[in-house]
Amino acid sequence: MNGKEVNQIFEQFSQMRALVIGDAMVDTYLWGKVERVSPEAPIPIVSVTKRESRLGGAANVSLNLQALGATPVLFSVIGNDDKGRKFKKLLEKKQLSKEGVFVDPKRITTVKSRIIGKGQHIARVDEESEDFISGELEKEMVESIRQEVEENKVDVIIFVDYDKGVITPSLFQAVNNLALERGIPTAVDPKKRNFNYYKNIGLFKPNFKEFVDGIGLPLEKGDLNSLRRIAQELKEKNSYKLIFITLSELGVFISNGAKEQYYPAVIRHIADVSGAGDTVISVASLALAAGLPPKIMALMSNIAGGLVCENLGVVPVNKNQLMMVMKSQEF
Repeated sequence: MNGKEVNQIFEQFSQMRALVIGDAMVDTYLWGKVERVSPEAPIPIVSVTKRESRLGGAANVSLNLQALGATPVLFSVIGNDDKGRKFKKLLEKKQLSKEGVFVDPKRITTVKSRIIGKGQHIARVDEESEDFISGELEKEMVESIRQEVEENKVDVIIFVDYDKGVITPSLFQAVNNLALERGIPTAVDPKKRNFNYYKNIGLFKPNFKEFVDGIGLPLEKGDLNSLRRIAQELKEKNSYKLIFITLSELGVFISNGAKEQYYPAVIRHIADVSGAGDTVISVASLALAAGLPPKIMALMSNIAGGLVCENLGVVPVNKNQLMMVMKSQEF
């Protein structure tokens, strides 16, 4: 692509408003030194030198959309606890709206704590609620989303499912029906529990593990012929306009029903794959809303996901870096 075409794409992105609905969380990092083994068990002792908290899950998707120039509006649920208050402060710090963030005193805020020593993940500790949100809270969220759609221009709605219970089947159905009525494109990053509830959507973006878990069939990652066949069957059954499957080190597969395309991964230094899926769904969703060809969507998303993997910990994509790669021979 030439520089003018790339600039035009990001100019489109900068005028977009995206609703992000799903499981948001706090990603906490304990960074430290590993110099000895515990006398109590054969495990390393990490002497903590730094603590850090970042926005994760659906909130990281919001950060990626913001980094790409769009305006994200997050709808999620947190607990009435210290981590929930920390989450709201992180939103304020990043200048993200907290109007769509609901507090449920019966739930805890989802927190993923990663312990990192010598630049390597040593352990992760998760604190979370996995039950679906209550019917009452679900109705409040749907009404709030409806109000947002009626009062403001919305270019795309993104469902970010980390299987923590914010996206219930009936919440998805209500919001998706609203999107269909209004002609708003929808995108889904799924997990197993709700996998087959997602129907009549614009973009379905599982990673390979999510795809295999969802279909309930054994499938080798390198078996592209079987992948194409099963993906096409699923696309027709559930009425997706596009199905986009990320294959980590093998690249990405995308199909619009008329044409299937596979793109190998761009080889990069991989420091950490955490958050790459959030980046991919963010780029792909804006590309969907902009009406970009599936090939451009796939290539942009593939490169953006690779760029964030060069960083340790969950980080949003760097727009200038992505634009530079898109303008280069590499793209």
